[in-house]
Amino acid sequence: MLLTFPWCLCVFVVKRESDETIKGLLFKAMTMIFGKHSADGYKKPLKGIRQKTLVYGSRTLMTEFLLDKNNVLPEHSHPFEQTGYLVKGHILLKIGDTQHDTLPGDSWCIPADTPHGAQIIEDSTAIEIFSPVREDYIPKDAG
Repeated sequence: MLLTFPWCLCVFVVKRESDETIKGLLFKAMTMIFGKHSADGYKKPLKGIRQKTLVYGSRTLMTEFLLDKNNVLPEHSHPFEQTGYLVKGHILLKIGDTQHDTLPGDSWCIPADTPHGAQIIEDSTAIEIFSPVREDYIPKDAG
């Protein structure tokens, strides 16, 4: 079977072994190796929060969050480890039972299934990496 993926400029020749093998190869091939800065592509999952997937591979996914002053990211949890870095702004980040006064240059790692949320004190930008890859964050036009 010949598989081509124009978005990754590659061609695969595979021997059909099973649908699961093909699915695994497709997921591994669906990586975004390099991303150019663009003002497009942001989703608005909540009021005052814009989210954009920047780049992803087979094990990690990097996302930019633009957080508007005086908004709240409600406490939630998910099965992904989440590592982050505050580029600009000021947030009060709650991880588990501990609140962190987070300023530019601060970073964090939230274990999988740990409740977390944030109060946005100033307009802020955060970069976060999820592992394993959050398939719900892969852009619809990626495949």
